[in-house]
Amino acid sequence: MKKIWVVLLVVLALAASALAEQNDLEGIRKRGVLRHLGVPYANFVTGTGDGLSVELMQLFAEHLGVKYQFVQTSWADSIADLTGKLVVSVGDDVKVTGTAPIKGDVICNGLTILPWREKVLKFSTPTFPTQVWLVVRTDSGIRPITPSGDIELDIAAVKAVIANKSVLGKLDTCLDPALYSLDAVGAHPLLFDGSLNDIAPAVINGAAETGLLDVPDALVAMGKWPGMTLVVGPISPQQFMAEGFRRDDDSLRLEYNRFFARIKADGTYAKLAKKYYPVVFDYYPEFFTN
Repeated sequence: MKKIWVVLLVVLALAASALAEQNDLEGIRKRGVLRHLGVPYANFVTGTGDGLSVELMQLFAEHLGVKYQFVQTSWADSIADLTGKLVVSVGDDVKVTGTAPIKGDVICNGLTILPWREKVLKFSTPTFPTQVWLVVRTDSGIRPITPSGDIELDIAAVKAVIANKSVLGKLDTCLDPALYSLDAVGAHPLLFDGSLNDIAPAVINGAAETGLLDVPDALVAMGKWPGMTLVVGPISPQQFMAEGFRRDDDSLRLEYNRFFARIKADGTYAKLAKKYYPVVFDYYPEFFTN
């Protein structure tokens, strides 16, 4: 019986190894298809066949000499769809709760680099600057802070205005209120169960007194609902978004980094970013020119 179990374990290990090989850079080239895992979000993945992340992955597939395939996922499922592991965030750590089929090769949809995500993914070179902002309805009575030039003082000033106020966020994303200890300043965090794209209209419609948005979504919201929201100020320091890869898939990640460095240097990426986020250049011009 013991020998049977040993043989079975060896077979399973070989099968897992073969599966991993099929999903690495060499396997993708043999398969002839790059599977882009994307969540419809802001202007990264619009849901109508385009977006900054979609065009970026199409260019990467062309660079690899393979076809492009979009695989729609969700914030809750994307990591499992990439890694084959079901995970739950626990502060800055993660807990693996099970397994799942691998459905894609890279997550690309405005994915913020967070400590807990780094436990289960490897990120590419940063591809987009971001930050978490507090937003309110224009008629809320809460006014934007006056920037001090010191980000920590600005964050403290923003947190001071949300004591006894409800704050709408989203679990297991960069907008999770627990990441910023909002309950410690007397705020009342509320977890939104809808799409990230709908947090801004939810705040506008009175679902909460305040809400958390990251820079890309805030810029889109201000364009969609002009004059209806105000940015009070930052809840986080500057953060960065990047593409997520399996931790054992360095060949694909490193090839992507080489590809991204080239299109950033020749201006291709700046043109794409300006197409979908023209206003971001007013906030972070140095990121796209360096």
